[in-house]
Amino acid sequence: MISAAAALRTASSTSDRSPWRKSSIICPAKHGCAGFRSAAGVPAPGVHHVPVKCSPYAANRPLRCGDMDHISAPPAAVLTAFGAAAPVVPLPGGQGTARRCGALVLKPVAFTAETRWRAGVLCHLVDGDGFRVARPVSAADGAWSAGGWEAWRWLPGAADPYRPDEVIRAGAAFHAAVAGLPRPRFLAVRNDPWARAERLAFGDTDTDTDTDADSDGAAGIVGESGSALLKPLLAARRPVTTPAQLVHGDLLGNVLFAPDAPPAIIDWAVYWRPAAWAAAVVAVDAVCWWEEGAPLLERWSGLPEWRQMLLRALVFRIAAHTEPLTGAQESAYARTAELVLGTADGPGAGRSG
Repeated sequence: MISAAAALRTASSTSDRSPWRKSSIICPAKHGCAGFRSAAGVPAPGVHHVPVKCSPYAANRPLRCGDMDHISAPPAAVLTAFGAAAPVVPLPGGQGTARRCGALVLKPVAFTAETRWRAGVLCHLVDGDGFRVARPVSAADGAWSAGGWEAWRWLPGAADPYRPDEVIRAGAAFHAAVAGLPRPRFLAVRNDPWARAERLAFGDTDTDTDTDADSDGAAGIVGESGSALLKPLLAARRPVTTPAQLVHGDLLGNVLFAPDAPPAIIDWAVYWRPAAWAAAVVAVDAVCWWEEGAPLLERWSGLPEWRQMLLRALVFRIAAHTEPLTGAQESAYARTAELVLGTADGPGAGRSG
């Protein structure tokens, strides 16, 4: 059996580090947006391609042109609580709600228990040789949030979705650093679209034994085309035995590269799953939207139960949509599904659990 470390070394020796391929895209909504061209084109009319998040699934729905114009800035009391006196500047990407204030990044709290837990971990986590992390900033009263906002130290660097191999390696270093931490209790009650999609992907649903029920249940959200995409992916799942641990489930747009510094991990999307699944999410994202293909999947095939992780990663991405899939999204997912279903089982496959 090939170890995860050996798989990392093998993939590292064969990866192709591609530079940014930034290009202007004519925004269908005529807002004059520019971004980063993916092989699938613009996933939906007016979706921003920015080097911070993979826009088709970074939020409950894609961030559309002009969305950031309608999001309120943090109130003065919040700025005072965090000592943020600099001008407030919107940051692109993600859900479009983050604001930079000098050396700080402020964003709304989505789930208080998760905010407190994440800040408590990252304020003590030691940067490793292969990664650094953004540090939380407490409010004047010592709390990790104020007025519904949380604050983090701004880090220099830019995300580059054309460097998935380096993102996977940075994620592996981060996951090794947090591997010994226990499962946080808030994960049992979190109920956002991503949490529900993740549970579906791993069969943690009441309809786990019924593939048709699983995919049909998602059809009302992702549409009939999404349901049709999910059925063969769900049917191809087999039990996995790779141990779960804390992972970052949205790495591709949340690893910043800067000269003379290790990659920076930001916006930790917390999940309790095998580390190989987090790598598979990166691979699926890169294949769907950033011009990667079978060679990327093959480079990381030494990771434990790789095909099973890819299947779960793609189900996760498709099922997380809260609107019916667009034609471009359906096409990108279908192309990726064909590659994933054709991937050979990796180490550890076929074991019952």
